[in-house]
Amino acid sequence: MEKRELNLDAYPRREHFDYFRAMRNPYVGVTADVDVTALAGKIKKEGRPFFLTVLYCAARAANAVPELRRRIEGNGIVEYDRCPVSYTVGLPDGTYCYCQMEADGPYEAFLTDAAAAQEEAVSQPSIDDGSDPLPLLFISTVPWLHYSALLQPTPEPPDSNPRITWGRYEERDGRVLLPVTVLCNHALVDGAQIAAFYEKLDGEISALTRE
Repeated sequence: MEKRELNLDAYPRREHFDYFRAMRNPYVGVTADVDVTALAGKIKKEGRPFFLTVLYCAARAANAVPELRRRIEGNGIVEYDRCPVSYTVGLPDGTYCYCQMEADGPYEAFLTDAAAAQEEAVSQPSIDDGSDPLPLLFISTVPWLHYSALLQPTPEPPDSNPRITWGRYEERDGRVLLPVTVLCNHALVDGAQIAAFYEKLDGEISALTRE
């Protein structure tokens, strides 16, 4: 991964950056139902893992929006060329650990690599492996219920890693709908970029369904 520092003197959101960065709670979040009807059918027919498939689509969608690859570093902003995901993996005792993955390659290779990475993560479970968290996209799931809103925990306001979560899908009027939540630091991301993520997610799901 490579990163570049943005020139704040030429940054069009400089005033917004300074305004929201000073807030105690600068986070903006949205939950929206995403239509996964065709994808769910493909997954069921081919015996693919639902969570990892959605993870693959979500990671690629987030990476396609430059603002979701930006982070607050010190008093400035850096933009990564790509951001891996750090996601939750359930453990036998009911807790979970974290696993890191890249999602910039082909889907089949991603599933193979993810299976190996999860096996390694479960063998030495941790919620802090000591690696640099700044470039990561944080992803998790609440598979036990279909929700309409989700409040996610955040550390101190300088934290600027986007958080993407989804719940249990449900069938409604012949469609399969998945609630997907995105939480971002408003100092870096506005509603337009959150909307762009959902648009990209729809595109990734459609593209994968056609394969």
